Amino acid sequence: MLTRPLGQSGIEASVVALGTWVMGGWMWGGADEQDSIDAVHAGLDAGVTLLDTAPIYGFGHSEIVVGKAIRDRRDRVVLATKCGMVINAPGGRSVGRSTAASPSEHGHLEIKIYNHPESIRHEVELSLKRLQTDYIDLYQTHWQEEDTPIEDTMGALMRLKEEGKIRAIGVCNATPEIMDRYRSVGPLDSDQEQYSMIHRKMEGGSFQGEDGLPDQMGYCEKSNIAMLAYSPLVLGLLSGSVGPDRVFSDSDLRSKQKRFSQPNRQKIADLLAQFQPVADKHSCTMAQLVIAWTVNQPGMTHALVGARTPAQAVENAGAGLVRLDAEDLALLDGLVRSGATELDLT
Repeated sequence: MLTRPLGQSGIEASVVALGTWVMGGWMWGGADEQDSIDAVHAGLDAGVTLLDTAPIYGFGHSEIVVGKAIRDRRDRVVLATKCGMVINAPGGRSVGRSTAASPSEHGHLEIKIYNHPESIRHEVELSLKRLQTDYIDLYQTHWQEEDTPIEDTMGALMRLKEEGKIRAIGVCNATPEIMDRYRSVGPLDSDQEQYSMIHRKMEGGSFQGEDGLPDQMGYCEKSNIAMLAYSPLVLGLLSGSVGPDRVFSDSDLRSKQKRFSQPNRQKIADLLAQFQPVADKHSCTMAQLVIAWTVNQPGMTHALVGARTPAQAVENAGAGLVRLDAEDLALLDGLVRSGATELDLT
């Protein structure tokens, strides 16, 4: 498995990481705990070292599952979690309500983005307890908000680092301007953003009508900030296993997204069929090919990929062994650019 550094932290992590959103169950139609634990173990045995979770995934359940999975193999794991998505917080930016039973059901739990230093201090202690560890390798603000000065947020993170509770600091869903403010207080090691073959605004330039956006991947590369792609398979849409006939339960967030409509999945299937000669050339699966493409983009250092089962975790890890050449990358990019105009990406 290829590894790359997490910014200036001195930490090396596998380019293919195991994302654990699905292990929280909420918004994914539930999850089997033993399958999740087995998937973590299988991923580690296949060379994955970076595990990414968050308190909001299942309202703490994902962290609990990860904690159980790694308690006897903590030294093999680069453990990443997050702060800032808080239930019923006293301030910050509201992003919705839920009962935790459904991704769209309004209820008593108000979810807010809240990066206040006192809240971060409280959150990290809860995460450490759930994860059954005394330190977190990479601690990331999950989203950004305007009520709390970024400099105050970063100050709190730096104090946690000085105390040894965290080893490296990252952000998610940020901008270069926001990262500049973090970096004015201390070193920033990573930026986690949505990125895939069909969601590419992080590149800057023009793709799917996105014009004039900053070249965020270039910014991170020049600033020695690792860039972590989340949803590189677009919640399974690009995996090759979510075909036009797939039916999603009402409690699965994909059931309500236009990009998972039957016509759109057919268009994706047609696009992926054009990738097959490249997959055959490298004797890899479609998911492995798409993940390998992702970590071969300039400035993109790691890809976070979810798994429900050990087989999925092992398959995803195999992408770290696929070596695409310039011709492969150019061919795939050309196919995506010619086909993406037909897709609904909302």
